[in-house]
Amino acid sequence: MNLSTIVLLALAAGMSFGAILHEAFPTWVEPLNLYLLAPLGQAFLRLIQFVVVPIVFSSLILALTRIRNASQVGRYTAKLLLSYVLTSIVAVGLGIIAAIVMHPGTATIGLAQTQIQPTEQSPDLIAWLVGLIPTNPLGALSSGNLLQTIFSSALIGMGIQQAGDRAKPFVAFLESVYIISEKILFLILYTAPVGVFALISSVIAVQGIGILGKLLTYMIGVVLAIVLMIGVYGLLLGIFQAQPLHFFRSFAPSLTLAFGTASSNAALPLALQNAQEKYGLSPIIASFAIPLGTALKRDGMAVGQGFNALFVAQLYDVPLTPSLLLAVVLSTLLVSFSTAGVPGAGIVMMATIFTASGLPLEGVAILAGVDRLMDSFHTLLNVVGNTAHAVMLERWEPQPAVAEFKVMPVTPEVDGL
Repeated sequence: MNLSTIVLLALAAGMSFGAILHEAFPTWVEPLNLYLLAPLGQAFLRLIQFVVVPIVFSSLILALTRIRNASQVGRYTAKLLLSYVLTSIVAVGLGIIAAIVMHPGTATIGLAQTQIQPTEQSPDLIAWLVGLIPTNPLGALSSGNLLQTIFSSALIGMGIQQAGDRAKPFVAFLESVYIISEKILFLILYTAPVGVFALISSVIAVQGIGILGKLLTYMIGVVLAIVLMIGVYGLLLGIFQAQPLHFFRSFAPSLTLAFGTASSNAALPLALQNAQEKYGLSPIIASFAIPLGTALKRDGMAVGQGFNALFVAQLYDVPLTPSLLLAVVLSTLLVSFSTAGVPGAGIVMMATIFTASGLPLEGVAILAGVDRLMDSFHTLLNVVGNTAHAVMLERWEPQPAVAEFKVMPVTPEVDGL
C-alpha cells in the first residue's frame, strides 16, 4: 500500500474519529484535543515547515539555471516559457474566481474564531510589493519569509546566469541542499498519516461534521475550474487554427492514461506517440515541447492551489485583500514551476503558498487527503496543457530550430502527494 493511499485512509479515519468524538463523547473532546490531537498535528506542520524554505530556495534557483541552459536551443524555449507563464496566470485566476463565486469555505463553522488570531493589519498593496525585496537574503531565509525567499532566489538565479562557469561550485552546493532536503521531506512524509489524522479529527471533533459538506463543495468547485481551463485551451487551439476536436481525439489515449494513473510522467511516452502518429505534430517539436512541459508546467496544480488558498481563506474568515490575492498568484506561479519534481509536491506547494500568503497551515491537513483525490483531474489538465502548448508552438513557429532537447526527468510517481 503506497503512502497516498495510507494518507487517504488516515483522512477517512480522522473524519470518523472526530465525528464520533463530537457526537458521542463531547466531554472527551477538550482533553484529547489539548493533550494529543493538537500537539501531534502541530508537530507535523512544524516538520513540513522545516523543509519548505530550503526546498523552495534551492529548487527555484536550480530551475532558473536549467532554463538558462535550455534557452540555448533558441526561440522555441522563449516562446514556450512566455506561453507557460501567461496560461498559468489564467489557471490560477480561474481557480481563484471559481472559489470566490462558489464560496465553498464560507466560514459558518467558526474556524476563524477558534484557531486564528490575526496579529497585524494587512499592508496596502504598494507597501506589500516593496516588502517583497529583502534587505538581507539570509534574514529572509532564517525568518521563513517565503515571498522574500522566492525574490532572493530569483535574483540569485539571475546572478548565476551572469557568472557562468564561475558559479558552478555554488550550483553544486545548491544541488546538494536540494537533494538533502528532498530526502528529509521523504522521511517527514511518512508522518503524514499521523499528522493528517490528528489535524482533521481535531477540526471535526471541535467544529462538527459541517465541514464535510464544504469539502464536497470544494471538490466540485475544483473540477469545474479544471473543466473551464480545458475549455480555455480549446479556445486557444481554435485561435491558433489547430483543430481542437482533432486535438482531443488524437490525444484521447494519453489523456485517459494520465487520468487513470494520476501521473504526467506515465503519460509522457504515449503523449509523444499520439502527438506524432495521431495528430501529426513535428517529431522535433513534440520531443522538445512535451518533455519540457512535463518537467515545468503544472496547470492542474495552478488551478487547484489557487482554489485551495481561497477555500482556506474563506474557511478561516481571512479577508480577501488585494495583497493576499497577489501573494497567492505570485507564490503559486513561482512554486509550481520550481517544485514540479519534488515528492509530496502537493503538500509542499500548499504549505509554501499558505505561508507566503499568511494563511493558516492547518488548512494543509484539511485538504491534504482531499487534494490527493483530485490528482487525476489535476494530471488530466497538466497533460492537456503540455500537449496544447506543443501544438500551438508549431502553429506559432512552424520551422524547426532544434534537433534535440533534453530535460531533467520527472521523478514523482504521481503529480501530487
